[in-house]
Amino acid sequence: MSRRDHAAPRLARWASALLPLALVACATQAAPSDADAATPAATPPPAQAPAAAAAGLLPPVPQPPERPVAPPAVVDPAIPREQRIANFVDYTAQTYGVAPQRIRDALGRAEYKQNIIDAISRPAEAVRPWRDYRPIFVNDQRISGGVRFYREHRAALDRVAAESGVPAEYIVAIIGVETSYGRITGNYRVIDALYTLAFDFPRRAPFFAGELAQLFALVQAEPQLDIMGLKGSYAGAMGMGQFMPSSYRLWAKDGDGDGRRDLLTHTPDVFASIANYFVVHGWERGAPVVARADRAPGAAEFKPETMDPVHPLPRLAELGYAPRAGEPVAEGATLISLEGEAGPEYWLGYRNFYVITRYNRSPMYSLSVHQLAQAIRTGAGGA
Repeated sequence: MSRRDHAAPRLARWASALLPLALVACATQAAPSDADAATPAATPPPAQAPAAAAAGLLPPVPQPPERPVAPPAVVDPAIPREQRIANFVDYTAQTYGVAPQRIRDALGRAEYKQNIIDAISRPAEAVRPWRDYRPIFVNDQRISGGVRFYREHRAALDRVAAESGVPAEYIVAIIGVETSYGRITGNYRVIDALYTLAFDFPRRAPFFAGELAQLFALVQAEPQLDIMGLKGSYAGAMGMGQFMPSSYRLWAKDGDGDGRRDLLTHTPDVFASIANYFVVHGWERGAPVVARADRAPGAAEFKPETMDPVHPLPRLAELGYAPRAGEPVAEGATLISLEGEAGPEYWLGYRNFYVITRYNRSPMYSLSVHQLAQAIRTGAGGA
């Protein structure tokens, strides 16, 4: 989740953010999801609440604090590279209590990888409409794989769902979209990815150097993890759910009480951690995710500036967008406009939809997760 780059907060840009098709979505080998390379959105300061209320908007969904990024002394490209690395050692040792020599030893074995720079620097793919994006992740193979996975792990998944309020099918769908149910988790050494991006990719260096420091803190807390052996995406995301080091460290859970958190292959921990990621980002037990909407004839185009569900449904109805009969309703929503097979599609994204976008900022990704989850639930018998 892992873990993740918060792209500009405009729906048009989110809708155009597409993941490479060579592997699975998100951070495995693509534009990272949680996994992405970026800091999570912080809870807006209270001073913004009156302004939102005055505009007739609902409060935004509270979010956890932003994860720390590395200071300028570590990432300023005007500072010689070797000095930045030395500053990184000091920063990580002082911030997370990791022995300086341990950091130096690991960095001494880390390798710069040009293909990582190439991967993260490549131009964005051509914008694909929803009608072309959806079949990548919501298809017979992905659905049948999810049904098998759910049935195989049903007891553990249902237990986590009961405890967290996050339905089991959404946990399965995240794993399905991210890593094809654990089959494709990335072949880059995590330390190489973060080392390369921290010291040789200035535009994103504050985030990636912060994640590299978090990696050292994580491995110190989870000694079963081999810092030189961990593999993941080109952005440094790991495991079946593609968690960045900070997400792993902050929100991973020990799902079976064995005293460690293993998100690489240990499914009890993976399930509990994905559910916890949703919970800390605001998931509401039993609440709806999305609703199909209709646009009234003559209604003007409306593109919300954020994915936060701050628009009251009566206000959206005034603008000409209302849920179809029989669709679930909630207090507030955002509007998602997509190009479907039969023409324009309009969806209302509720609070739980927003939570899925904290895993990956693309609304098409989040809607794919939702629809895949629903198909898996149906295929598995709706339990």
